Amino acid sequence: MQPFLATDPYDWPALLALIARAFAYMERRIDPPSSLHRLTPQGLAASGEVWVLGQPAVACMVLKPVPGALYLGKLAVEPVLQGRGLGRLMVARAEDRAREMGLAELELETRVELEENLRFYLGLGFAEVGRSAHPGFDRPTSVRYAKRV
Repeated sequence: MQPFLATDPYDWPALLALIARAFAYMERRIDPPSSLHRLTPQGLAASGEVWVLGQPAVACMVLKPVPGALYLGKLAVEPVLQGRGLGRLMVARAEDRAREMGLAELELETRVELEENLRFYLGLGFAEVGRSAHPGFDRPTSVRYAKRV
């Protein structure tokens, strides 16, 4: 099973529901709440390249070029399938896509409180390159990672 690029027509509400299930563990752990709460199916469809694994989808991610890099966002794996390498498979596809686009780095952000995410990305060879605070916060709320591809 290999990730594929989701194109219209696609079941964007079902994909958004997958992300919501995968991100549910963050509730009451992160502050401010995830931007997922503001995301609509139409917004997801327009957010960048949306890559999907499986039919129906069991994993997904959004890829978007930023200056000098490819940004990886909304990486989600169906909760009952987590820990089976699907996240790693998606990140490997993101690395390949960055190379295909002639971009030297893959970048992402995750929340400071999500220690399991921090370990996951470090284990994949990402390095912390900065921390930032959401508006109104006097402490870092996000960790930025990058990886040369």
